[in-house]
Amino acid sequence: MRPISPLPIPVKKALKKLGDDIHDARRRRRITMALMAERASISRTTLTKVEKGEASVALGIYASVLFVLGMNERLSDLADVRFDETGLMLDEENLPDRIRQPVKKPRGSR
Repeated sequence: MRPISPLPIPVKKALKKLGDDIHDARRRRRITMALMAERASISRTTLTKVEKGEASVALGIYASVLFVLGMNERLSDLADVRFDETGLMLDEENLPDRIRQPVKKPRGSR
């Protein structure tokens, strides 16, 4: 297995929280690890890694687990432009000061 580059601490914390939340959601639904792993088509070992928030697990596996829990709808909103405050702010800064009417060319000219 290849080593994974060090992650920023906020990313590690976010993955840990995601893993904890998945663990809690599975338990609230009273789904065993064996059944959850089977439904997500992964091994129990991989499910354990997901619930620990390990970065070595592929995003697709996290998505499959969220699908089994019925929580995948928010996955598509992670990088949605509506929630990209920085991008929207930068976009706003680049708005033109004024907008000009396009110059109309007389008919027949090229």
